Amino acid sequence: MKRRILLADDHPMFRQGLKALLEKEGFDIVAEAANGHQAVTLSRQLEPDIAVLDIGMPLLNGIDAARQINKQASDTQVILLTMYEEEAYVLEALRAGVRGYVLKAQAAADLLSAIREVLRNAVYLSPGISKAVVDAYMNKSNPRLDPLTDRERQVLQLIAEGKTTKQAASVLGVSVKTADSHRNRIMQKLEIHETASLVRYAIRHGLIKA
Repeated sequence: MKRRILLADDHPMFRQGLKALLEKEGFDIVAEAANGHQAVTLSRQLEPDIAVLDIGMPLLNGIDAARQINKQASDTQVILLTMYEEEAYVLEALRAGVRGYVLKAQAAADLLSAIREVLRNAVYLSPGISKAVVDAYMNKSNPRLDPLTDRERQVLQLIAEGKTTKQAASVLGVSVKTADSHRNRIMQKLEIHETASLVRYAIRHGLIKA
């Protein structure tokens, strides 16, 4: 039986290339998503074996999407395919339950290796990932000191992407009052009261691309 895979990346041409590669290797691409919210919804509906996500996606980044997929589609294993090799991103991904972390700079064979390893219930990290990062995770050192809840992180990402409170509420399916309450709590927790500073915070913490 063919293994079922969901692809999520905001660049259609990149998704098409991945789809052609994986189909050639005998995998079944059951769905494609252009943002993190679509990836979560499709994973919940279709329950693919593997979800391959980019980190820097609009509306909901790949790491936070992975957290939701692990909660809502527990049989789906997540692999991140990304250009970020910094320790903070890798550690955050592992803490979010990601099973594979593949650098886009690596050869296509690296992604195939990751998929096969994850399907065998192993964890796969690209060769370019430092052993020190793995040791830090295994030793549970350097915990993320993020004062925001998952929902507040989602709201912050939408604000940083230029969405109004009304638009953020629409994306999240909540009332404008609720979205505004989240926004106020974010500013209080971070002690940031200007949108420009919120954007800088979101970039530093990988919620949006610079």
